[in-house]
Amino acid sequence: MMVLGLQGSPRKKGNSDFLLSLFMDQARLMGAQTIVIETDKKHIVPCKEYTTCERKGFCPIKDDMKYEIYGLLREADIVVAATPVFFFNVTAQLKSLIDRCQTLWARKYKLGLTDPGRKMRKGFLLAVGASRGKNLFDGIHLTMRYFFDAVGAEYAGSLTYREIEKPGDMEKHPGVRQDIKEAVETLLKPFTGRKKILFACRENACRSQMSGAFAQYLAGDKIEAFTAGSTPAEKIAPLMMKVMAEKGIDMEFRKPKSLQSVLETVKPDMIVTMGCGEQCPFVPGTEKADWDLPDPAGKDIEFMRNVRDEIEKRVVSLINEK
Repeated sequence: MMVLGLQGSPRKKGNSDFLLSLFMDQARLMGAQTIVIETDKKHIVPCKEYTTCERKGFCPIKDDMKYEIYGLLREADIVVAATPVFFFNVTAQLKSLIDRCQTLWARKYKLGLTDPGRKMRKGFLLAVGASRGKNLFDGIHLTMRYFFDAVGAEYAGSLTYREIEKPGDMEKHPGVRQDIKEAVETLLKPFTGRKKILFACRENACRSQMSGAFAQYLAGDKIEAFTAGSTPAEKIAPLMMKVMAEKGIDMEFRKPKSLQSVLETVKPDMIVTMGCGEQCPFVPGTEKADWDLPDPAGKDIEFMRNVRDEIEKRVVSLINEK
């Protein structure tokens, strides 16, 4: 499980920071990998309304959204946003990130592509406000509902607290620790107990990426799919992305990973290689299979389609076996 936290507050050690830290601590206790993006410290250019995303599916702005954040949003199982109330909405720093996710919205609703993680991904809100107004969080809830849909996540709930203003107010709240514990346990429960399967090949640019995406898309409730390569490429294969798009599956923002980096954080139940098994390390107690698929690198699109279809069949068989 990967839990991605979006810290909207620019204040160090503030109340929303306390909330998110508490949430992440509890998630780690349940075995999750956690990553926090502090929006105030990132280079995030506000949306310039170029509309390139709606026409071509990508944002031309080169900043931390392009090089880091889009990929993390796609990798996360759970996205949790933390923010104080600023004029009945989130902070400007977090809003800049949210607005730039029009790119992800456009890939789904303009280009008709589905992120394989959309069926399982959950979104959650942590928010604090200084007043006691009845409508204090209405604007934030509306914003988050559409934000989570854009990033391919179900808006699964929130914890909001009124009359929280001074440093330390949240830490003194009598029920916050139990609130967080119950919320995290509820959110992470569907992700526990899944079979961890690592799909591996040399470059992690094509065959293993397709295998992992099909497993995630078809059986994300049963399989936690990982992909890696013994000698990872700089980027995934454009032709592979094209043939997966023909199936309606969005492979954008994925990056090749090394076997070593994945095995440092995950102990898979099973490793599936693509015909290069001799280059994969031995992991004690791990089931292993070699699909011996032809390498489509440098081949034409029809060859790539055939490999894609064969991978889909094998993933379906694997799901039925498990």
